[in-house]
Amino acid sequence: MARIRVLVVDDHRIFAESLAAALAAEQDVDVSAAGSGPAALRALERAAGEGRRFDVLLIDADLGTVGPDAAQVPGQPRGPGGQDGHGPPEGTVDGISLVARVRSGHPGVRTVVLAERDDPRRAAAALQAGAGGWVAKDCSLSRLLAVIRGVLRDETHLPPALLTGVLRELTAARKHRTESERLVESLTPREREVLRCMVAGLGRKAVAERLYLSPHTVRTHMQNVLGKLGVHSTLAAVALARRAGVGPVDLAGDVVERGGQLA
Repeated sequence: MARIRVLVVDDHRIFAESLAAALAAEQDVDVSAAGSGPAALRALERAAGEGRRFDVLLIDADLGTVGPDAAQVPGQPRGPGGQDGHGPPEGTVDGISLVARVRSGHPGVRTVVLAERDDPRRAAAALQAGAGGWVAKDCSLSRLLAVIRGVLRDETHLPPALLTGVLRELTAARKHRTESERLVESLTPREREVLRCMVAGLGRKAVAERLYLSPHTVRTHMQNVLGKLGVHSTLAAVALARRAGVGPVDLAGDVVERGGQLA
């Protein structure tokens, strides 16, 4: 019998323990639990390194920062504070962000978001991030198992009551993305490079040093970027760029060529 390896990711210890115990009672399910996003990512890396990767992650939609006591649930890797798990909090990785990071770093792993309430906007965001399903936390075990097995067949699962709202959100997001892409395409190659630096969080001086330009020239490029995108702040420009699929410049890579055609 092929076994399904499941990782429950929830910072509510009692819920995580209860769900893990219920799933573990199934003959074809192996289950572990993690109390935070960072702990889940460590568990994924460790499992991949040992050649026994997880098949499905069940992720709390409201995942957030957890204390050291709440983080310790069965099967969870220990935190950086020592073998007993005590130490400073690890930081925040919310549920939707974790879905995206799993999709990027572990594309073979399926994700399902567990939510306490129906929310079409967040459900649509979860699907866009790569989730295979959005399920109510109070659903039956048989329903949850059906979703787990379904996403492994590349099915997408949503509560029927959410379907119309999610489709509306996805349609609106696609419309905004198309408009954002059109605006970004109006930028020159140099302006797009400056925009990628802005997405990476670089200030004017840092952009100037990276692109071998004067701060005055960078200021002009930034003003042109804001004008062509029809926004009035760097924050708004970055948000539009992300909608258009523009990623940050690679800060670890080499700087672009001096001057030349791009200047």
